[in-house]
Amino acid sequence: MFTRLREDIDSVFARDPAARNFFEVLTNYPGLHALVAHRINHWLWRHNAKWLARTGSTLMRWLTGIEIHPGATIGRRFFIDHGMGVVIGETALIGDDVTLYHGVTLGGTTWNAGKRHPTLGDGVIVGAGAKILGPFTVGAGAKVGSNAVVTREVPAGATVVGIPGKIVKRAEPDVAEEPSVDPESREAMKEKFGFDAYGMGQDMPDPVARSMHAMLDHMHAVDKRIEQMCGTLRKLDASYRAGHLPELDDADFAQLIDELGPCGGETTVADVAAAQGSTSPKARAASSSEQTSPQQAPTEQPPTEQASDTQEPAERQHG
Repeated sequence: MFTRLREDIDSVFARDPAARNFFEVLTNYPGLHALVAHRINHWLWRHNAKWLARTGSTLMRWLTGIEIHPGATIGRRFFIDHGMGVVIGETALIGDDVTLYHGVTLGGTTWNAGKRHPTLGDGVIVGAGAKILGPFTVGAGAKVGSNAVVTREVPAGATVVGIPGKIVKRAEPDVAEEPSVDPESREAMKEKFGFDAYGMGQDMPDPVARSMHAMLDHMHAVDKRIEQMCGTLRKLDASYRAGHLPELDDADFAQLIDELGPCGGETTVADVAAAQGSTSPKARAASSSEQTSPQQAPTEQPPTEQASDTQEPAERQHG
C-alpha cells in the first residue's frame, strides 16, 4: 500500500509543477485523498461490503468534491488535478498513468445493468470539463480537450475536441497537397484582418485555426488569380478598364474578432487596418488598373428599328 502511495505522490510531482514537497502533496491534494479512499472503498465493494463502500465514497465526495463509485477500477499512478466536480461511474475502467482535470465526467448513457461507462487506456489525458459518456474505449495516449463531449470510441494517440467530440489528426499533410501560398503572404493577410490563431503554435490541433488558415490561403490565391486575369485582359485590349471590386471592410471581421477575444494584446481590427491601409488587395488591383488604362471612349448606340422608321417619311418628303 505504501509503495502505491509513493507512486501516486511521485506522479503528482511529475505532472504538477506547483507541487513543492512531499508533505504539501500529502496534505493539500484532494485528488490524492480521493484516490487513497477509493482504494479502500473498492476493496470493501469487492468483498461485498457495498453499503460501507458507498458510504465511504459519499463521505469523500463531501470532503473533496470528487465522486468515485467504489465499483470503478483504477490503475496505477492515477492523478486528478484540482479535482472539484470529477465524477467516475461504477463500471469505468481506468488504465495506468491517466490524468483527469476538474469537472471531468466518466458517465453512462443507459440505465441497463452491465458495462455502461468508458474505458480509458494507459496515459490518457482528459481536460477540464470534458464529458466521456458511454461504454467505449479511449485508446492509450489519447487526449480529450477541455469541455469536449465524447460519445464514441477514440483511437490510440488521437486528440478529440469540440461538442460533439471530433478527432483531430496530427499527421502532417503531403507536400504536394499544400497550397501554393508563400508564408509571408499568409502572415501579411493575417495581420491585416487581425487574426492571430489565438496565439497558438502551428502544432496545436485547433480545427478553427486550420479553417482560418485555409480561408486565408484561398483568399490570397483568388486575389492573385484576379490580378493575372486583369493583366492579360489589358494586354489583349488596351481600352479594358477593370471594374471596381467590393472591399473587405473592417466591420466584416470586427464581430469575429470580438467573439474570439483579443489576439496578441489590445490591438483591434481598426488599428491593424489603419496601420496597413483598409483597401483590400482586390481593390488595390482594381485601382491600379484604372490608373494605367486609358479612359474608355463611349460607344455609339446603333440606330433602332423605330428610329429608322421615323426617318423614312422625312426622306420621302425631301425626295
